[in-house]
Order: sequence, then structure tokens, then C-alpha cells
Amino acid sequence: MSDSSTRDDKRPSPDALLDAARREERGRLKIFLGAAPGVGKTYEMLQSGRARLTSGADVVVGVVETHGRKETEALVEGFEIIPRRRVDHKGQVLDEMDLDAILARRPELVLVDELAHTNAPESRHPKRYMDVEELLAAGIDVYTTLNIQHVESLNDVVAQITRIRVRETVPDSVLDSADDIEVVDLSPADLIERLQEGKIYLAHTAKRAIEHFFQAGNLTALRELALRRTAQRVDAQLLSHMQSHAIAGPWAAGERVLVCVSEDPRSPALVRYAKRLADRLHAPFVALYIETRRSLQLTEAERDRIAETLRLAEHLGGQSASIPGGDRRIADEVLAYARTENVNHIVIGKTDRSRWFELINGSVVHELVRRAGSISVHVIAGETLPDTATTGRRPATVREPVKPLPYAIALVAVAISLGISKLIQPSVGIENVDLIFLVGIIAVASRFGLGPALVAMVAASLCYNFFFLPPTYTFTIADPTNVAALFIFTLVTFIVSNLAARVRAQAISARGRARTTEQLYSFSRKLAGVGTIDDVLWATAYQIAAMLKVRVVLLLSHDGEFGVRAGYPPEDKLDQADVAAAKWAFENNQPAGRGADTLPGAKWLFLPMRTGRGAIGAIGISSEDKAGPILAPEESRLLDALADQAALAIERVFLVEDIDRAQRSAETDRLRSALLTSISHDLKTPLASIMGAAGTLRDLSAALDEPTKAELIGSIMDESERLNRFIANLLDMTRLESGAVEPNLTLIDVSEVVGTVLRRAAKILARHSVDVRVQPGLPMVRVDPVLFEQALFNLIDNAAKYTPAGSTIRLEAWQRGDRVTLQIIDEGPGLPADDMERIFDKFYRVRKGDNVRAGTGLGLSIARGFVEAMGGMVMASNRNDRSGAVFTVLLPVPDEAAKVGEAA
Repeated sequence: MSDSSTRDDKRPSPDALLDAARREERGRLKIFLGAAPGVGKTYEMLQSGRARLTSGADVVVGVVETHGRKETEALVEGFEIIPRRRVDHKGQVLDEMDLDAILARRPELVLVDELAHTNAPESRHPKRYMDVEELLAAGIDVYTTLNIQHVESLNDVVAQITRIRVRETVPDSVLDSADDIEVVDLSPADLIERLQEGKIYLAHTAKRAIEHFFQAGNLTALRELALRRTAQRVDAQLLSHMQSHAIAGPWAAGERVLVCVSEDPRSPALVRYAKRLADRLHAPFVALYIETRRSLQLTEAERDRIAETLRLAEHLGGQSASIPGGDRRIADEVLAYARTENVNHIVIGKTDRSRWFELINGSVVHELVRRAGSISVHVIAGETLPDTATTGRRPATVREPVKPLPYAIALVAVAISLGISKLIQPSVGIENVDLIFLVGIIAVASRFGLGPALVAMVAASLCYNFFFLPPTYTFTIADPTNVAALFIFTLVTFIVSNLAARVRAQAISARGRARTTEQLYSFSRKLAGVGTIDDVLWATAYQIAAMLKVRVVLLLSHDGEFGVRAGYPPEDKLDQADVAAAKWAFENNQPAGRGADTLPGAKWLFLPMRTGRGAIGAIGISSEDKAGPILAPEESRLLDALADQAALAIERVFLVEDIDRAQRSAETDRLRSALLTSISHDLKTPLASIMGAAGTLRDLSAALDEPTKAELIGSIMDESERLNRFIANLLDMTRLESGAVEPNLTLIDVSEVVGTVLRRAAKILARHSVDVRVQPGLPMVRVDPVLFEQALFNLIDNAAKYTPAGSTIRLEAWQRGDRVTLQIIDEGPGLPADDMERIFDKFYRVRKGDNVRAGTGLGLSIARGFVEAMGGMVMASNRNDRSGAVFTVLLPVPDEAAKVGEAA
């Protein structure tokens, strides 16, 4: 191919370049796509927006629907919120996103929830996605949310799955024009659990949703639709990118680098090269080691070098894999793994084998280059660094001595085969007795490996020649055909014993990996089931001691002091020198102590526990039963894996504790701010009235007539009682928060408590009509009279505050089943749908325009806390016949009260 033609093939696509240019002129659109409501799309959008806000970007909220979820509302705090536009439609006031205000404000990024929303009829655009398109055209970035059932092309498919047709849809072109799509996923089980907990819909709505839409099969199908639709968009983006950059293909996959490692000292250099290559390609990389029969013949130092090379790949941000070689060549295994994992770059070291060796055994490098196809092969010379152990531990490199027993058993097996052959020779003939020897050789190879099998092969060949080939009892072979028979017998036994030894080596390797994997998996499951730092440390110490047969101590930094936090056996103690060595290992992120380069004469070996953020502690091991290095290389690699899992578990516990502390601190700040707000207004108002009335009496007492004085004194008394209620509420909430509320339960008559509360609230109810309907013969309930009276008083006080003067407040009580029900029903404006549960939060008050009723926002919270402490329930709802709120108190009827009622 000529150079000119090559250049033509590498020219970017004009259409792709034009599309890229158009995207540069508009804002960027990111869609948070979910399979169903409640998966957390709005939450993820707000988190991403907060990240942009923290980085200095100008971010505003155009419209966000929190649906009363506390976690979502907490994320909205701190954003600049563009006030919504109020639209009067058929007597109802609708809140819509103010598109013109956002365009005038021109932020860098605007958060727009519910992309498929239909706007009010008087809006400029009928659909919210059209508003978003106008924002993008103005150069403003947009983060938005969308459910997969709202995509136009999938509307029929979703209707077939869920039997529910969604009316609000978004054209597929909106999804195709998105610069980024983030799938917000949640398993069906977790989503249904959130629904049952009331985190998505109210109780009655949630029950209906579970019966129809939120079924496990429906949710699984919707997840698949969301993932497939996103994958299609990603493939389209990749194709456009490759066309605009003239990348050959196109392929619907990214770059991936594979580096082949071995016991060669140059392998770490290959891993580092693969890391640099992966960084240039913005691709992940994996280090691969192929285990063959030769792996069992490696020295401990070579095995340790392989493990350290794989560990180096993990520390550099890659992955490591070690797979058995099977019966195929190494090149076949590498290519099979590469094609399975969609690898398109293979890094391998340049061979230094002789030409004769390559002619006899073949060359892995040449095989890869010849058969790689579209996979690029990088052959690197590599660089041999000084052989320093990266872990600081000195491996035990002494070879095991040759054991004579397997060779003796091999000779015994040949002798047994000879005896059997002699017995059956008259029946089967000389031509078949060699099969008996072959069976014995296979048995020896399968049990003891290649060395004893070769000894058995030589012995069997000599016996076959001496006892069966004429002339017998000599090593002379008279018939030339018997020479060929002996040669073939020797060749077959050699091949079969070699294959049997290879299978044995693979089986031993597989058993070793399975055993180690099972132990690590068991340890991982154990760590996943613990939630405190002490449990994690104890489980780690016990697991390491049990698996490696050593004594273990774990050291962490706590309150500025570095010391032992756990150990096994528990009574193990460290002297100051050992603690100093452990601290050095922790601070320098390197091993120290016995067998290491630092303080090698110590009794303990200390290894740092590391995560991606650095060392978080140290592990100390010791053994008085072992001379020299404490651990063999295989055990050292196992300890590394255990230490890594323990470090991640410890960091997880610390992160959970940090999150809890941050949440408690945020809640404390919120409560403090709300308390200060309440004190500054609601407690100051009655004080001002008291001070004003008292000052008037003091300064103008002589000039005032008796009715005026009585009015001022009454004002002082009323405001004092009001102030006393505020303070009592604060004290009651403090008791609830501290857990100091211990109800003194006793059987009481509900009608008596109702009468007491009404007399106490007479002044509060002076401007209202009170309708009391208590069912005769109600059973007594087991409650604390003081707490129950206060809870009921708070509910009546709340009804009086939010009900206009002259209206009726009705109090009803009746028995239904094993419960007594009390209801306080008013004729006020009722409760907003989003505030049904929030009204029971501390310091929360429903706002009606600019009018906020006096109070601390604690009355309902205290009422619910008291009633629940006595085993009851408090719920809020709206009236069905007219406007007004209904507060329902449910109290269980105790068994003794029910028996008394039956006897009466």
C-alpha cells in the first residue's frame, strides 16, 4: 500500500468532526439514568453537582424534587436555588422551573430533575426536556435525571413488562445527544426494601406499587433495558470518537494491556512498562503468570519473585492473574486469555534462550508474534535491577533434600509388575506383559512425579529385556524385531510417565490454589460480618495465627499513641524495642524486625498494613519453633493477602466511623441552629410581652384603673404560661434525646385524661368550639398518666394554633379490636402531602405563605416520642369531608384491661 493511500485511510470522518464541533458550541448534558423510581438518581445528581460546586464551578438548582427524603434535602443545602415560577392553572397554583431566570443568571451548571416532566400549559415549552435543550443551546451545562420507562422507543416494551403505560416520554434523540450517561443502579431486592420502608412512596401507595409495578421480575427487566440502552449510547460515542480521530476499527471496546510475567528478574521492569503503556492509552492492565509443570521445579526465591511481581502490578493500579497452563503451550494460554478478556496489547520480555533451545522447545515470543492476529505484541528487552526483596523479607531458598522413599516404592512397583507378568505370561503371551509394566509406571508417575517414574521406566525396560525377550535371563537381544519392541516400549513408557507427571503437577497446583482461595474467602466472609474495630482485629489475629502457625500482634495508632490493639494468643506482650520496630515499619511503610533488612536480630517481624492511602497499622509475627526466617515464600504471599484484606476491613470501619461522626456533627449543627432560631424568636416574644406589661404596671400603676390592671396581669400570666410551655417542651425533648424517658405505666381511664387535658387547655381553646365524643365503656389503657396527658395536650395545642377562631375541634375516642383510638380533628387548612411525616421532626413547622405560627416546632415530635415510649403510635392525615388535619393516637389494650371489661 502506498503512503498516499495510507494517509487517505487515516483521514478523520468529516461528519464526525462536524458533530464534535457542534458539541463544542453547546453546553454539556449529563443524564443520570435509572431503571425505576427510587434508585437514587436525584441523590447522585446532587452529589455530582456538589463535587463541581466544591471544585469552584458556578452551580445552581433549577428544579429538584426531594419528595420529603431527608438525605436528598440535606444535599440540596448549600446550593443556590433559582426560585420556581408560579403558574395559576384552573384554580391551582403550579410550581415550574423558571427558564428565563436561569438564562438571565447564566451559571456554568444547572441541576434539573425529572427530564420527562410535562410543563404547565402556559409555559413556553410543553416539555421540560425542551427547556433543557434551550439551556444547552445557551452554552449552559445541565445535569438531569430520567427513568428508562420514559424513553420514547422503549415505551411499548415497558408497557408489556409492567402492564403500565407511561404518558410522559422523552425522544431518543435527547439520550443520543447526551455527552455523558450515568446509570444509577440498585438491585430489585434493595429497591423493594426501600419502598417498604417508606423511602419512595407513602405506605398505601407503596403497597399498591409493590403489587403492580415494583415486582422483582419487572425491575430486573427494566435494569436490563437501562444497561442495554446505555451500552448502545456508549458504543455510538466510541464509534464517533474513533471516526473523528481516524482510529482503525471500529471496535465496541476500549484498550486493555496484558503483561506476561515469569520468574525472570526482568519481569518487574515489564510490569512498569505495561503501567506506562496503560497510562498513555488510558487503559487498565493485567499481569498474567501461566503455571506449568516447570513451576513446581522453581526455587523458593523464584516463586517469591513471581509473587512480588504480581503484587507490584496490583500496587501500580493493575490486576494480577495466575492460571494453570493445561496441556496447551504457553503462547496458546496467553492468547486464549487475551481474547477472552478483550486484550489488544500484549507486553512480553525478549528471550535470551539459545537458538538450539528454541528449536527444541519453541519460542513463546515468536509464537505470540506469529499468531496474535489483531493484537499488538510489545517485545521488551527489560532491565534487570539489583535483586533486593521488595518486602524486606529473606526467603528460605534451601532446596528440600531428595527423599529415597519414592524411588524405592518405584522399584517395588516394578517388582510387583514383574511378578504379575510372570504369572499371566503363559495365558496372554509375551506381547501383552508390557502393559502390566506400563500400569505400574503410570501409578508411580501419578503418585510421586516424574523422577521416580523415570527410575521405574528404566527398571521396567531392563526387566522386560532380561525376563521376557529371548534369550531370557540375559541382556542380549537375538531377534532384531525385539529391539524395536523394547525401543517402542521404552518410548511409550517415557511419554506416558511424562504426561502422568504433568497431570499430577497440575492437580497439586490446583489443590494448593483451591486451598488458599478457600482460606482467603473464608477470612473475607468473616471480615464482612464484623462491624467494630475490635472484632476486625481479633478475627485477623486469630486467622493469621491459625493459618500460619505463628504468634500474632496487631498495632494501630489510637489517640496519638501507637501500640498493641489485639493479639493471639491474647497474652502476648511487646517490649519497648519491639514497639519501636513496629512503629518504624508503620511510619516507613517497610518491614522491620526478624528476617528483614532493618533490625534483623529482633524476635518479631513487623509488616505494615497498607491501603491505597498508605499504612494504617502493623502486623507482628513471631515463632519460637522455627529457626531462621519465620515464613516460607508461599506463606509470605499468603500473609500479604491476609494483611491486605485486614487493612481494607480496618479502613472500612474507620470510614464508617468518620461518616457517623460527620453525620452527628451535621445533625448537631442543624439542631443548634434551629434551637437558636426558636429561642431568638419564640422565647423572646413572650418575654417582651411580660416585660412590657410589668413595666406598665410599675410606671403607670397610679394612673391605671382596675380593669386595665387586671388585663395587664392576665397578659403577664398568659405569656408566662406560654413561656413555661416552650421551656417544658425543650426539657422534654432533651429527655427524649438522652433516652431518660422511662414511662411509669399504670392502668388509667381514657375519659379522665381527656377531661384533665381539656381543663388544662381551656385558655388555648377559648376561641374554638370543642366537640368531645368518647365511646362509653372504653377499656383502660396502660400508660404513664403524666406523659400521656402531655402528649394529648401538645396535639390539642397544635390544632388550636392552626385552626381559625370560631371553628370546631373534635376529640373522638373509641375501641377497635385490641386498640383504643383517639383522634383530634380540626377545621384548619390541613397538611401538605409532603409534610405528613416531616411535621414530627424536631423544630419543623409547616409554612403557609409568609405566616409562621408561634412555637418551637417540638410539640408534635414530643407527642410522638412519648406515645411511642408507651407502646403506642401517632399518625397524621387530612380530613376526607372538608379541609382540616386529623391526628390519630393508637394505644394497645392490655390483657388485664380486656379481662376486666369482659367480666363487667
